[in-house]
Amino acid sequence: MVLLPKPLIFLHDLSFALFTFHEEGLKASVDGVGLSMYTMWNSMRSTLIVPVFRCLVALYLIISVLVSIESVYMNLVILYVKLFDRKPEKVYKWEEMQKDMELGHQNYPVILIQIPMYNEREVFELSIGAACRLLWPSDRLIVQVLDDSTDPDIMELISTECAKWAKDINIKYERRDNRNGYKAGALKHGMRHSYVKQCNYVVIFDADFQPETDYLQRTIPFLIHNPELALVQARWKFVNANTCLLTRMQEMSLNYHFMAEQQSGSTRHAFFGFNGTAGVWRIAAMEEAGGWKDRTTVEDMDLAVRVGLLGWKFVFINDVE
Repeated sequence: MVLLPKPLIFLHDLSFALFTFHEEGLKASVDGVGLSMYTMWNSMRSTLIVPVFRCLVALYLIISVLVSIESVYMNLVILYVKLFDRKPEKVYKWEEMQKDMELGHQNYPVILIQIPMYNEREVFELSIGAACRLLWPSDRLIVQVLDDSTDPDIMELISTECAKWAKDINIKYERRDNRNGYKAGALKHGMRHSYVKQCNYVVIFDADFQPETDYLQRTIPFLIHNPELALVQARWKFVNANTCLLTRMQEMSLNYHFMAEQQSGSTRHAFFGFNGTAGVWRIAAMEEAGGWKDRTTVEDMDLAVRVGLLGWKFVFINDVE
């Protein structure tokens, strides 16, 4: 045991007392701050956060009810179409294209087909071949392959395929110096060529799309005989729908989109979007709306909205693939 002088013992006791008092005071201060913050949180939660969340929940419930009502309404429209056979051919004027004995094929409008591509090694041959086999006078048809491929081997393959069809079809293999705007940029660049000026309508097929041979025969008459129409949209058919559960679910989702949403909108003369492929556009309507814009990656919907706001109508053909 170490004996300390009385003055040092006094200082030790004093410092210990001060430290104990400070610690107790600090603890009391911290407890007070915590209690104050907890009280403020409860007050803010009850007066601000809870009412906001209640309003959001009510808003979501209202939106869910509206979406459900819309879904029921669209399905009722589809039921009406099926029961009364209200096909577009009966709603709009439609006449089969026929060769004129005096004019020959001159009564057929000149059609531009655009096929944008990017390194499409697996499908380029099928899509180009399907477009070139469409039933339409060859002198009234221009197939434009817009190749943005970066692989030299694929570029050579696509160019060779186009050269093979060039013997019988007016096919153009087009490239550009950059990929600005991606698909929208390619489509916009394709419309700038001088030979496009002779075309009345433009058909857009993605590189994996293979249209039926009578596609033009069934869609173009809508635009010829109905000057208020800007777009004829066909549906898609899936070649790998049964590959797995995921592809089957995707097919079911897109079939609902086509049959319920787009067919219903077309029947009600309401707006519906362009699907980006399998559609025929009236070039005059596109130009009036400003053409393709590469400001967004949803260029198909962007163009459809701008054209629709100008008062043009769209028609969806559910049995053309």
